[in-house]
Amino acid sequence: MGGVLSVRRLSKGIRTTQHDDEERNVSKSIGVVVCVSALIVAGAVAAQGVLVDAAADKVIKKFEAATCDQLKAQKNQPPSEKEKIALDLLRDDPKARVDFIDKIAAPVLNKMFECSLIP
Repeated sequence: MGGVLSVRRLSKGIRTTQHDDEERNVSKSIGVVVCVSALIVAGAVAAQGVLVDAAADKVIKKFEAATCDQLKAQKNQPPSEKEKIALDLLRDDPKARVDFIDKIAAPVLNKMFECSLIP
């Protein structure tokens, strides 16, 4: 072979070299890697959305089930370790924070208003 590129004829009469075939294979490989990476990122974002939804649902249920006296007593208690982790996530991720607040705002604020916890 000695550095000579092999030439083959495609069905449309276009000539390509071995080098062209290698470039095409590398491009396909890069495309596959990009697609897989995008799927992994999308999965992580979806998983985070599920966590935010679960945390929001838990907060809503906590407020709906609690009496006003219980909420007033809990107001001054420090957050649990799980709550601290969730708060850190919400502080670090503005999009997750917006999604969380959008979901809990109405039910939580209505309960707080009913219990005279906000003016």
